[in-house]
Amino acid sequence: MELLKKIFSPVGWSIRYIQNHFKAMLFLLLLVLIFAPSSEEDLHPNNLQSISLLGPIFEVSEVLAQIQDAEENDAIKGVLFIVDSPGGAVAPSIEIAMAIKRLKEKKPVVVYASGTFASGGYYASIWADEIIANPGAMVGSIGVIMQGANMSELMEKIGIATQTVQAGKYKQVGTADRAWTDDEIKELNKVIQGTYDMFTKDVAQARGLDYAKRDFYANAHIFTAAQAKDVGLVDELGVMHDAQKRVEELSGVIDPIWNEEDPFDKFLKKIAAQTAVTLHTYFPQITLR
Repeated sequence: MELLKKIFSPVGWSIRYIQNHFKAMLFLLLLVLIFAPSSEEDLHPNNLQSISLLGPIFEVSEVLAQIQDAEENDAIKGVLFIVDSPGGAVAPSIEIAMAIKRLKEKKPVVVYASGTFASGGYYASIWADEIIANPGAMVGSIGVIMQGANMSELMEKIGIATQTVQAGKYKQVGTADRAWTDDEIKELNKVIQGTYDMFTKDVAQARGLDYAKRDFYANAHIFTAAQAKDVGLVDELGVMHDAQKRVEELSGVIDPIWNEEDPFDKFLKKIAAQTAVTLHTYFPQITLR
């Protein structure tokens, strides 16, 4: 019996220790679960950041947050801004452009045009240090448009008529229940032309182009990547590998470590982009596309 006690005494001691210190051990376990690195990437934080702008530009709060995080994170030494967008609303495109401009003041930013690189998508990118375009990318369409449906004939067929009380001659500008009047079209043209002037002035300033020659590189022209380089809209042609290498060169990091975007997050971004397109289809507005 004494022999058995000696053999199993370590087991009994362990059980008693666990019973006496269970709460403390549970607390330590929770600390480990909360603060322990969840992946190898957590053990080796990235020093280079890629941020994607995909699809039509309407809701951009997440992209702006990523840009701001990269700006404020001292561990990030350079940023690759990947763009595949046909454009979108004016204000969100400018929001991104100004965020990129602020970011560039602190660390190098390279834009990679991976596919469609047009209108608001281009506007958002103009203040980067360099723009590298995939040889197969479509670039340009620097212009402004507002369009809406005239549903008056359809409404007449199904017996629907609108009634309105308004103050202000142009309060119904853009309505879909009738054709726009000549005065309304002039009013819209005033806004469209003013937005176009702003767009082209910013492009000329950011890219070092001659504003007086804007019809050469703007005017809603569509270019291949090579043609866009010839007119000064992009700096180089290359693929993702080339764009990443250029960020690494400009940042000067010795051991480059890039962030990895979660596939599920990327899927949610695509869903959000498609939802935004559907919602904005039904509301006439000025867009860069």
